[in-house]
Amino acid sequence: MRKKLSIVDIANALNVSKTTISFILNGHAQDKRISAEVIEKVMKYVAEVGYKPSSLAKSLRTGKSNTIGLMVEDISNPFFASIARLIEDRAYKNGYKIIYCSTDNDTNKTRDLISMFRDRHVDGYIMAPPEGIEEDIESLKNDGMPVVLFDRHLPKVKTDYVEIDNLFSAYNATRHLAEQGFVNIAFVTFLSPQTQMVDRVKGYHEAIKNSKLNGIVEEVVFSQDDELIMQALRDFLKKHTSVDAILFGNNHIATCGLKVMREFGLKLPGDIAVASFDDHDVFKLHTPPVTAIAQPVEDIADNVITVLLAKLNGGSSAAKPQSIILKTDLKIRDSSKKSS
Repeated sequence: MRKKLSIVDIANALNVSKTTISFILNGHAQDKRISAEVIEKVMKYVAEVGYKPSSLAKSLRTGKSNTIGLMVEDISNPFFASIARLIEDRAYKNGYKIIYCSTDNDTNKTRDLISMFRDRHVDGYIMAPPEGIEEDIESLKNDGMPVVLFDRHLPKVKTDYVEIDNLFSAYNATRHLAEQGFVNIAFVTFLSPQTQMVDRVKGYHEAIKNSKLNGIVEEVVFSQDDELIMQALRDFLKKHTSVDAILFGNNHIATCGLKVMREFGLKLPGDIAVASFDDHDVFKLHTPPVTAIAQPVEDIADNVITVLLAKLNGGSSAAKPQSIILKTDLKIRDSSKKSS
């Protein structure tokens, strides 16, 4: 394998001091009154050998790597993927690159990933955090690292976050199902202590109470294996045959639920009505199209990167943390409309 050239190698080849080479490559040649002849000789040689400076070494010198660590639950999830793409575009236009990773909602994995980002000297962090990393985020903040959370927040950590009004969104969708005449409305979601899921359950319960109905909440243990999720949903539908409508807590569990309903031969909305958090192309293409709570993906991404860039540029490093709550849009489609 060909050895990667260093500044020392260039200095030896040209019989020029490594300090002079460093000044030239870092754009300080004129400040140091280095002759045009030496500058030309160095730049010509660098172009010939294809030398590229170490980004890690540069970050150690400048204190900046111009990279941002983006940590989400699952980068393959369409919701997170869409937000990540928008953040990447905006960051790139402002001179930053994004490093993505998936935490799988695993606390230990998240800690390992934070450690990896520290080693890479990223300039800031964007996270959809799992529980249990409060101390890790506090440590980042104490070291002057800006951290912006989104999708959910950690109540014990004072940092910027961007999320939707989860409570009202669940309330609104549940009320819609009740107003359509459905009386046995279930809320089916993943078992989670995260703030966004807690608020969705609260919103559902408030709507059920105000509609004078009896609520049914099913919290399924998350698994990377969709078959395990689907089996839990099969068991739920077999046990609760009177359920005539379901609000799903996110699009992942909803797509698993739609597969199970097809297995069971259930017709939407005649046998059972469906609505879900997190709109998705699958819901629009499904027959019938599925009612969904559409999160303002572009607004979420824009607010997240705007807050982080402000911190990185030093304009608001000492400012009080912002709590940005955005509205959602209930996309009413045929899956939740009561048959006449």
